[in-house]
Amino acid sequence: MTVLVTGAGGQLGWDVCRTLERRGVPYAAPARGEMDLTDPGQVMETVGRVRPDAVIHCGAWTGVDAAEEAREAAFAVNGGGTRNVAMACREVGAKMLYTSTDYVFPGTGTRPYEPDDPPGPVNVYGESKLAGERAVEELLERYFIVRISWVFGKHGNNFVKTMLRLAESGREIRVVHDQVGSPTYTADLAPLLCDMVETEKYGIYHAANEGFCSWAEFAEEIFRQSGQDVAVRRLTTEEYPVRARRPLNSRLGKGKLAENGFAPLPEWRDGLRRYLAEL
Repeated sequence: MTVLVTGAGGQLGWDVCRTLERRGVPYAAPARGEMDLTDPGQVMETVGRVRPDAVIHCGAWTGVDAAEEAREAAFAVNGGGTRNVAMACREVGAKMLYTSTDYVFPGTGTRPYEPDDPPGPVNVYGESKLAGERAVEELLERYFIVRISWVFGKHGNNFVKTMLRLAESGREIRVVHDQVGSPTYTADLAPLLCDMVETEKYGIYHAANEGFCSWAEFAEEIFRQSGQDVAVRRLTTEEYPVRARRPLNSRLGKGKLAENGFAPLPEWRDGLRRYLAEL
């Protein structure tokens, strides 16, 4: 099997490439300059040249707040870019795995969202990622859509690195406590995605480390495990205004993984412990 990975310079794409490397799986990881997702001709030419058996599509516009002021650009990457990749996969007969987000849901209630629950994004980023899902479903039969949440990895910026940096100031840190989800370590997630594309178990999945917490609880655990004596001031979402509205409930139901023979990811605190050791 040969795999093409988009977004290899990002947190998840980087770990996907490392996983394929360790497994001895041939892969291509074109840089943005080689394969601009928004250029259908360039995407088709690159995928046609590599002729992969599977594409793991991690490339994305990830700026949630920035998307509110750059709707067209976010949709060009997350919607149009994903459509371009899906069309190229159809052309060469490749499987496609598209990484989506918990932000496709409205974030109401407290029950974990299941893969077949109706979406209803509350911000432009979520809308653009849902547009990517729709393109994949429309164009392909052999696809995996994997919704993930609160990602942190060694290669790139994330909430954990931000908290550690802010801790250096020695000041109280304000973090929201009414948004709940699952932190996800890319070194745990990447092997699952690589396992998936080896199978024919197509469909929509949710994948995140086990357990739930609020952003404030996540921050407190980061400081506890890293030995930082930092006070966390818990705020409501209303007390912490940002440009893009965030869903309060980002819990994802992950039972479909086990139903299809995929091992669940480790508990999020365990992932954080290993991540901090890596850092």
